[in-house]
Amino acid sequence: MLLERLEQAAAERTARGLTRRRRTAHTACAPHQAVSDGQGGARSLLSFCSNDYLGLANHPAVVDAFAEGARRYGAGSGASHLVNGHSLAHNQLEAELARWLAPCIPEARALYFCTGYMANLAVLSALGTADTTLFCDKLNHASLIDGALLARADVRRYPHRNTAALARQLAASDSLLKLIVTDGVFSMDGDIAPLAELLALAEHHDAWIVVDDAHGFGVLGERGHGVLEHLRLASERFIYIGTLGKAAGVAGAFVAAHTTIVEHLVNVARPYIYTTAAPPAAAQALLTSLALITGEEGHQRRAQLAQSIAQLRAGLQTLQAGHPQAGWQLADSATPIQPLIVGGNAAALALSEALDGDGIRVAAIRPPTVPEGTARLRITLSAAHGAADIARLLDSLGALAAQWEAA
Repeated sequence: MLLERLEQAAAERTARGLTRRRRTAHTACAPHQAVSDGQGGARSLLSFCSNDYLGLANHPAVVDAFAEGARRYGAGSGASHLVNGHSLAHNQLEAELARWLAPCIPEARALYFCTGYMANLAVLSALGTADTTLFCDKLNHASLIDGALLARADVRRYPHRNTAALARQLAASDSLLKLIVTDGVFSMDGDIAPLAELLALAEHHDAWIVVDDAHGFGVLGERGHGVLEHLRLASERFIYIGTLGKAAGVAGAFVAAHTTIVEHLVNVARPYIYTTAAPPAAAQALLTSLALITGEEGHQRRAQLAQSIAQLRAGLQTLQAGHPQAGWQLADSATPIQPLIVGGNAAALALSEALDGDGIRVAAIRPPTVPEGTARLRITLSAAHGAADIARLLDSLGALAAQWEAA
């Protein structure tokens, strides 16, 4: 009975264009990557679907630091952080991350997690008790949604970035603890949360703000310290979650918050307490990655990334104006996430497959990750992309748009 039900569900997914399949990478994360061809071999594809925004995943200094960390600490941590798995590298990484966020969060302390998903589950389940209400943006990442479901709190959702609707919800709430929960940069749209307005509401209604800055950390801000630095905001009301497997190029995540909050997580958050600590080598590599991000090389890479964003957006706007019948819409985003909204699931898949046939890899994103009718190509840029790479993508999309209009 179980197999029959699962086979039926799989058939329904296929009919709706929602089946997901993995591709196997044969080489390191980079714009030009060898990927499985489905016939036992591999072919080189120009990739625009990585979250390696600064091109650090295969940076020689980061790779060397990872190797040195493995030589010093071994391959694994051996236990949870609270038993025997918390290494000097973990400790140094947390201290550096706390120093980064201290200008934005007074008395900040940082806590390192294996993944961003676990960090979000930990924060919301540990703080979301029965006397708490979570006020969540409707386009929050799945990990924030799941964290809210795991919490014992009341959960209210407000329309995307709609601070007026949120203000009404906060005013009507009599919860002892109110948590506003939002992405910093929304992962499928690339837009930025109105954090200044959210902070004003938090101060007025005595609320706190959980910010998942997975896609802003390393990219936004003069030194790459994230969305709070970018918007020049500071308050102890922020509970900041940064991911270290995207712009930082390695793995893991962290929570930075007032030291009292972090101490509570250490003692209460089950996704932190009951899991083996990440390999110390990853923490060792991240120390090098952080130095690159905040230094001159990081500044140059962010400048290169900004040029690439401008080049891509200008090209896509020209394409959209020249081929209106294709029906593609470029989302309003100033970040490395540049969604090209196609509409239907089958159409998005067809466009992604056509690009693949031309040697270009861009993921088709479909429901439930995005709302029905907004399936898209999620084009993501890296500082490692060159102008010629972006021109090639634009040329291929232009040719396909012309074909779509003629069909």
